[in-house]
Amino acid sequence: MPSDEEITRVRRLVRRLKEDLDDLTDDDRLKIQEAVTLVRRSRQVVSLGMPRIRQPLPDIRPERTV
Repeated sequence: MPSDEEITRVRRLVRRLKEDLDDLTDDDRLKIQEAVTLVRRSRQVVSLGMPRIRQPLPDIRPERTV
């Protein structure tokens, strides 16, 4: 769990970013939105370093007890 201080810093940062976004032109906002879309799309395709969860192997002899 992050500390209260860390949460407060992140909230301040988000507030500053929102205020700064209001000062941008429509063209600048569009460029940022395109960049965000590109990053999100690439995250979906590439999952380097993320462990994959394997599907359980099927029980080939369900009548057999352990």
